Amino acid sequence: MSDVSSPAVTVVGAGSIGVAWAIVFARAGHRVAVYDLDPGRVAAARPEVERRLAELAGFGLADEAALDLVTATADLGEALAGTAYVQECVVESLEVKRELFAELDRRTGAEVVLASSTSMIPCSRFADALPGRARCLVVHPGNPPYLLPIAELAPAPFTAPEAVERARELLSAAGMVPVLVGRENEGFIFNRLQGALLREAYCLVRDGVATPADVDLVVNSGLGRRWSVLGPFATAELNTRGGIERHAEVLGPAYARMGAERGQHDPWTPDLVTRVAAEVHATLPPEDWADHVERRDRALMRLEQARRADPESFRGFSPSS
Repeated sequence: MSDVSSPAVTVVGAGSIGVAWAIVFARAGHRVAVYDLDPGRVAAARPEVERRLAELAGFGLADEAALDLVTATADLGEALAGTAYVQECVVESLEVKRELFAELDRRTGAEVVLASSTSMIPCSRFADALPGRARCLVVHPGNPPYLLPIAELAPAPFTAPEAVERARELLSAAGMVPVLVGRENEGFIFNRLQGALLREAYCLVRDGVATPADVDLVVNSGLGRRWSVLGPFATAELNTRGGIERHAEVLGPAYARMGAERGQHDPWTPDLVTRVAAEVHATLPPEDWADHVERRDRALMRLEQARRADPESFRGFSPSS
């Protein structure tokens, strides 16, 4: 199961995200040491990994033997021995992360990449004063990362490109999909997008437009299903004949008015639309628009087929069930 060429990985924090990261790395053949101060969490870590691996194996998504690569310990020195990469998964507290990264910096070699799973906090806020700050960055996953492969790589201005590349290579080899965050910000990309939807969702409930169940229904049976196949820019490209430029021309003013209702003024300027369209068209050439629409629809058909074949698996998550 283990590949002797696979570097050892340390996961610091044995909560749900830490356990999930342990599965990602062990599934890819890495020896994984999971560390936590809490003896209860240490004792629970491997049984949780075992249970989730068994569930994944039932769908052909993991080998249960990966459990053999996972150890759990309350001894940080033991967890860091021989490691090449550390994935921090502790509480979302700036002070806790500052203290922990200072300790990790002291106790690991200069070649070890130190990554944080933080959902919101830029790396420069907790690693700026460290002697080894050049090897620190944020690697923010979706939850759970063993099913949502996205991994946001958010370096600080002081993070060395070599550290980013080592993290990218490790994650790619583990089946993750690394995306580089081009500039530090709070929330990176994932939570900026998620936050925009949640803010509007709360406003719609507050203003009497929809109930929480209605909002979930619209996403579960509409937006979410479509977004599981393609993202918002590709959606705009394929929703309108004439592509993303026509979409922006027709609907851009209405979206601008909606934003103004919330005190937001971020119009889709012609130069921005042109820039986005050029990048979208690099992967979705306009001359093949009809073919792309058919491919989108076939993907959605397969998803609907899976739902109908096993409706019980989705019961409780779909408001219409």
